[in-house]
Amino acid sequence: MVNRASIFFSYMLIGCLLIFVCSSWMHTPKLIAKVDNAILQTFEITSFKKEIIMVDTANYPEGMVDLAEDRLFKIMENNVVLGYGYLGETASMKRMFDYLILFNADLSIKKAKVLIYREEHGRQIGSQRWLKQFIGLTVGDPLVYGENIDAISGATISANSMTLAVGKVLQSIKKLKDDNLLKQ
Repeated sequence: MVNRASIFFSYMLIGCLLIFVCSSWMHTPKLIAKVDNAILQTFEITSFKKEIIMVDTANYPEGMVDLAEDRLFKIMENNVVLGYGYLGETASMKRMFDYLILFNADLSIKKAKVLIYREEHGRQIGSQRWLKQFIGLTVGDPLVYGENIDAISGATISANSMTLAVGKVLQSIKKLKDDNLLKQ
């Protein structure tokens, strides 16, 4: 016979797991602060407004980045579009890391930034020296890790993953632009 304590414990365990899973999909205040700081520094402004771009991806092809929730947004100052931002996550060796791609109004990459990296090895992925090679790329530019994107010894998985992620973001932005969902 099952006692009430074990039933209660089971429900508590399931509840905790649900909270953990659901909270991993939400952006933490720390992550949002890093995004906002990156926007302020990159666009050299003192204030801005983020306007979430909602996209119905039901009819979109596979291979698009996750455009759910508040991942894609317009960056505005005084009702003028300065650019766009995409907040994503991709895999490192054992865990996921958060990154930000900021676009100019013409949809060229203004900045790529690793916001939160959760591994001990491969931290070179976050160096601006490596990330600056994404600056200026546009929706038509191909990205090939080890060819036009430099490889990083000791961060192969993370660097390759970041390269693939940026490529997918560019492809997704192109699709949105072609469908007139992003105005230049």
